[in-house]
Amino acid sequence: MFIVVNLKAYDCDPIAVATAVGDVADDTTARLAVAPQPTDIAAVADHGVETWAQHVDSIDSGSHTGHVRPRSVANAGATGTLLNHSERRRTLAEIDGAISRADDVGLETIVCANNPAQISAVSALSPTAVAVEPPELIGSGTPVSQADPEIVREAVAGATAIDESVSVLCGAGISSGDDVAAASELGSDGVLLASGVALADDPARALNGLVAGVHD
Repeated sequence: MFIVVNLKAYDCDPIAVATAVGDVADDTTARLAVAPQPTDIAAVADHGVETWAQHVDSIDSGSHTGHVRPRSVANAGATGTLLNHSERRRTLAEIDGAISRADDVGLETIVCANNPAQISAVSALSPTAVAVEPPELIGSGTPVSQADPEIVREAVAGATAIDESVSVLCGAGISSGDDVAAASELGSDGVLLASGVALADDPARALNGLVAGVHD
């Protein structure tokens, strides 16, 4: 089970979250990663935890002021990147280009999508993984596996029908070990979450609660 903690642009301490992730990762079979702000990638990566970018653009060296270059986040220590989060939507062409650029520099990719139809579409672009995240449930505290489990089942089926090598993650409203277990039972290979850990008073405790839902 892959658990990705997205720190978004929250006013939180990325090193405190990274410390918690490192501590919990030592005692679980789950794979844990942190996706901090671009300016914090190097510091989090230097802390020894798996680090992902929140976004990259389909660019390389050149005149691209304000864009996020895949090679730059890789050089800073990121091993993967999120793409097309509901708060940073891209066109299919832009996603395709970003996946290609990420592949060029060895970054894994998780492409977010709203529903099973979109999951099928982005799976055809051969990312490492896709994440189904109904936007109305993001930050709601109600996981998609509880609100509409059929969305997760259909997303898994849709991605598998297109490319069996593409993993499927479940996002939106994940906050407990029960949510992680439910996502796994529905066929998900992991979860993508944010506030449940990033804004927790005790990130390690929150993470321990999440990995309690991981079964070998």
